Amino acid sequence: MSFQDQEQAEKKYDPRDATLKFVNKGDDLDPVSSDFVSLRAEMSCGHAVTPDSLTQWCRCLLDEGNYTFRCPALVEGTKQCNKVWSYQEIRRLADLTVEEMEHFEESMARLALSEYCDSQPCPQCKTQVERKDLSNLCVQCIICTDKQKASYQFCWQCHMKWKGPGPRSDRCGNDGCMNKDLLLLQTCKTISLPEVEGATGVPSVRACPVCGMKVEHNQQHCKNVICPRCKNEFCFLCLKLKLQCCQTSSPYKVCPSGVAPRQTAIPVWKKK
Repeated sequence: MSFQDQEQAEKKYDPRDATLKFVNKGDDLDPVSSDFVSLRAEMSCGHAVTPDSLTQWCRCLLDEGNYTFRCPALVEGTKQCNKVWSYQEIRRLADLTVEEMEHFEESMARLALSEYCDSQPCPQCKTQVERKDLSNLCVQCIICTDKQKASYQFCWQCHMKWKGPGPRSDRCGNDGCMNKDLLLLQTCKTISLPEVEGATGVPSVRACPVCGMKVEHNQQHCKNVICPRCKNEFCFLCLKLKLQCCQTSSPYKVCPSGVAPRQTAIPVWKKK
């Protein structure tokens, strides 16, 4: 069975599994198909999941740049449970396949690494290389340099062997070297925020003003968004941090300065 077939096949708990605590167990087997019915198992926080729903929720979190998994269940009106689930618990109750475990663990490692250091894989040896000078795209891989007994440098932006003079902060000499994130910021479509008065003609993708990560607005609720990487909340319209924006404006009204133009530079995260 292929990975795609495994993902399409519905996951089901075995009602005879004594290691799981089931909620509303019901009949163990379907009397017609003699197959297991969909059961819900209890997580450590007390809320119930199916293996499919748990897998899908955690995949969404990873896609949004989160490697800490929290329970989304509502407990008091719109307040979420927000209790942290361990990866070991998720792996067990989501019934992850080998391929899914590899995807989860590689994504979690990559996200955790990006939180603590600015690194990229060397295009030649694949070793993670940390960039010391955040304004210089020309980076040297010490592993390849040692093996070849000659300096090996690559472009942080296009991931090709460095070409041309350096240091440079805009591009190397390779054809097609460009900052794709910056190009996206300058060419993305515009949207409106239906619940924010006067919020039209807003670029659909913004770079977080603190760490530079690309962020989109779901066009629901207020104008503020939380960056999934640095966790700072900022206004999607004026690009100021929420605390600063809210001093002069309501979360549901356009800012006095209007909608900030498309960004022409991506902020560099100055980690403390």
